[in-house]
Amino acid sequence: SEMYYLQKFDSYEALEQAIIEYIDYYNNHRYQKRLNCMTPIEYRNYLKNKIA
Repeated sequence: SEMYYLQKFDSYEALEQAIIEYIDYYNNHRYQKRLNCMTPIEYRNYLKNKIA
């Protein structure tokens, strides 16, 4: 992700925390057109409920 190219991290722990936060953002808050404008978590739940 471009996030890592634009920042310098003071420690491994700071980099690790940034990665954790980005994964949370990507999975829970970033809407994706290819997933019918849902987040990955929303889309997974949609498919799970559609199958059930």
